[in-house]
Amino acid sequence: MNKRKIWNGKGHKNRRTEIFEMNVSMKTFLCFGLIVLLISGCTNQGSSPAESPESSLESPAEEPAADQMTHEDVPPIPVADIIITVIYDNNPYDPELTTEWGFSCLIEGAEQTILFDTGGSGSTLMSNMGKLDIDPGEIDIIVLSHIHADHVDGLPAVLRQNSNVTVYVPQTFPYSFKEDVKGFGAELVQVSSEPMGICENVYSTGEMGPWVNEQSLVIRTDRGLVIITGCAHPGIVRIVSRAKDILQNDILFVMGGFHLEGTPRSDIQDIVSRFRELGVVYAGPCHCTGSTAQELFKEEYGQYYVEIGVGRIIYVKELE
Repeated sequence: MNKRKIWNGKGHKNRRTEIFEMNVSMKTFLCFGLIVLLISGCTNQGSSPAESPESSLESPAEEPAADQMTHEDVPPIPVADIIITVIYDNNPYDPELTTEWGFSCLIEGAEQTILFDTGGSGSTLMSNMGKLDIDPGEIDIIVLSHIHADHVDGLPAVLRQNSNVTVYVPQTFPYSFKEDVKGFGAELVQVSSEPMGICENVYSTGEMGPWVNEQSLVIRTDRGLVIITGCAHPGIVRIVSRAKDILQNDILFVMGGFHLEGTPRSDIQDIVSRFRELGVVYAGPCHCTGSTAQELFKEEYGQYYVEIGVGRIIYVKELE
């Protein structure tokens, strides 16, 4: 509440007013100090020693409540309905398509048709879509994992063909980028650090940090979760763990960029082991994962390793 100033006729505060204000200020100061001490005492109770950056990344306090996104009244998507088409990747698969650094895939069979990331070149994205007989007009939702150019620069080309879409972006995306999206006439949804429903049985992990803020996509099927990552900058194990905690479900398949290029071999082996501990049945690393990590995942997963490259069409029902 604003204090109304009391002035005497000469333009100066009178003595009574000054004393009143001094008393109010002193009482306010003392009350504020008492509140700070009380809060400090509460927050210090049961506190643990200082954590390392690595342990703080795994802090449960950063994660949402495990039951936050469960929907027992909604049946999961039949796995037979889900088809994932890799439109853009730097790993080759279909020789008829253009291979470039970046990532994009189309998810069909959910309530809405979803484009996850848009690669780094609109012309390449559109060319590959054409060769795959994908009509941009059929896309309902676009989810962008993070702000790096190799995942978002193809967006304008899509919006020129179809602006009747909803675009989900992490809330930390630049203001100018978000205004450009709205300028095309598309609806924009900003994703916070909390998990969010995209459409029925499809979720965002929420924006995860701390260095490159990124969201990943999670699809709930009747055989477990399908998790799709752009680059996994927050850590691929953290992302998979978060998705499992959010939906309290087994994990059928994890695919996308795992961001392990240049990671020491021993660290990658630990990550592969963590995948096993988390119960990941199928692994499909691509994009920024790196050849060493791809080899180690393939060695561990054998027939449950899914080769990913541009033009690969994954019928999830065939992952058996």
